[in-house]
Amino acid sequence: MQINNMYDIVIIGGGVMGCSTAYNLISRDNGLRIAVLEMDPTYARASSTLSFSNVRINFSLKENIQISQYTLQVLDRFEEEMAVNDIHPCISWKPEGNLFLFDEEKVGAAREALKLQQALGCSVEWLSPQDIKDKYPLYNLSGVVGGTLGKNDGYLDGYSLLMGYRSKAKSLGVRFIHAEVGAIKAQAGQIQGVELVSGERLRTSLVVNCAGAWGAKVAQSIGIKLPVAPTKRQVFVVDPAVKLKEILPLTVWPSGICFRSETGGLILVGKGLPEDPVGFDFSWDDKRFSEILWPELAQVVPSFDTLKLMRGWAGLYAINTIDSNAILGEWSGMKGLYLANGFSGHGLQQAPAVGRYLSELILDLPLSLDLSIFGPKRILEEKPIKELGIV
Repeated sequence: MQINNMYDIVIIGGGVMGCSTAYNLISRDNGLRIAVLEMDPTYARASSTLSFSNVRINFSLKENIQISQYTLQVLDRFEEEMAVNDIHPCISWKPEGNLFLFDEEKVGAAREALKLQQALGCSVEWLSPQDIKDKYPLYNLSGVVGGTLGKNDGYLDGYSLLMGYRSKAKSLGVRFIHAEVGAIKAQAGQIQGVELVSGERLRTSLVVNCAGAWGAKVAQSIGIKLPVAPTKRQVFVVDPAVKLKEILPLTVWPSGICFRSETGGLILVGKGLPEDPVGFDFSWDDKRFSEILWPELAQVVPSFDTLKLMRGWAGLYAINTIDSNAILGEWSGMKGLYLANGFSGHGLQQAPAVGRYLSELILDLPLSLDLSIFGPKRILEEKPIKELGIV
């Protein structure tokens, strides 16, 4: 076994979750030998780069809210802290706000979540239908009884966030390897290493599964079944005939359809549907927009009845089918196997806090934020977490 194939930690998946974890580990112990394995260094199919790239405070679970609070802190100083040789990443952070609208069925739970958000110090306010109409006169608020506006929420360049973490981690000594994992290897309940599809083996006693939509496939290689389904979600970019004078925040309607302003006067539109296909499918279907989303979009924003579909793309959500929340921590019965899976579309915004948490967990450091509620034990015991802020 060659010495350069021996590592203290091997991270499977070099997306934003893997890169954040690598950075947080090496910044806390620069003597660690860390390898990050990524099968697609172009990141053309990485969920980090194919999402709405949104950060929001609108969750109902305390820990999810606190995760977002930390991310907002990180974004404020990210470009400065991730500079390498005086080259600063440009993440184009735009805190334009997030607006969640509620109907009569959901308003009670929304008000309870708002109380918790405000108690934790979040900058979020309740808006009446008239308040919403005054701010966004284009909206048809039929059936809407109120909404919450996270004033510090917003969106960013997901690719630049990923590359900022990656470049910084690499500059600190983390090795990034272009490779596909064949199997995780273990003996007597202890991680022994990773075997690549190429046949090469990396020896390590600690593996972190940050493989996103491929997380379940990676875990299955060692006989662990994770309830994580790679699910296709599509984003559509449209150019409305009526040019908007104001920037629209990410707006989420009770039905689940959502949209936000994009540069150049364009609008990004998306919606998760029960029939979203499971599998590694990146095909883009314009009929989904024209036949399903457009009629609904024109109903909630009548001026969008005339627009031009410019382009679109498909990416994968790593859906945790038990409760749509993250699975974090060491797997029971397999010493040295740590999981960061099942983020269900929230991975980009949760990566800063999760990377910090895993580094503290692995290095046995005091926890800045206790995220043990997301531990894998609940998966084995089939005890889902209740979170109402799933989109």
